[in-house]
Amino acid sequence: MVHAVRGKRSEYQPLKSILCDSVDPVEVAEAFRKLGFSELYVADLDAIIDCSSDFHVLKRVVDETGLTLMVDAGVSAMERAKELLQAGVSKLVIGTETLRTKSFVAEAINAFGSDRVVVSLDLKGDKVLARQGFDGSSDPISLLRGFSDIGVSQVIVLDLTRVGSGEGANLDFLRKVLRDLSINVYIGGGVRNTADLVELKNLGVFGVLVATSLHSGAISVQQLKQAGLL
Repeated sequence: MVHAVRGKRSEYQPLKSILCDSVDPVEVAEAFRKLGFSELYVADLDAIIDCSSDFHVLKRVVDETGLTLMVDAGVSAMERAKELLQAGVSKLVIGTETLRTKSFVAEAINAFGSDRVVVSLDLKGDKVLARQGFDGSSDPISLLRGFSDIGVSQVIVLDLTRVGSGEGANLDFLRKVLRDLSINVYIGGGVRNTADLVELKNLGVFGVLVATSLHSGAISVQQLKQAGLL
């Protein structure tokens, strides 16, 4: 496992965490389970970057910890989606960074149900990360509205420039998303502390992806419990 910072993948370093001495994904997942977490978000960078289809580690996490997994593995075709779900993944994350066509999202929802398909709006600042030739809008709000129209009920707003930065979430953009769309919104990137989490919850955010602040100790399990967030 690695420590992600601002989406600069060539510069990612091995994970250092106060929660677990190991970088083995199963051991890190088990540490989170023992702390009281029940669901993890996983970005499989080997799959996203190199199109690897070796999902045995994900299967081990599910089998050995019993955790629910929401996984982005660069899926843009049905065969690959089925392989991922067969590994025991509960929710399939389809990221705009690797998506070829919007029709694949509709196909996945028809095949697996909207409760098992999550679209990740991958951003770098205010720009949508997407494959060359992608048939969707380059405007983030319009793109999300289009996904909602084809049945998407869950989205992740993931700003890679804020991941691991400690800069806080882009609240202005989030307010626009929550105002314009009636879907469950997860947010990823920049969360600094428990106060940020409480503010996001009060805004109406459905869930938050938190990594750096937990591994560094900036957010503790005790604080999460005291705030009624865990």
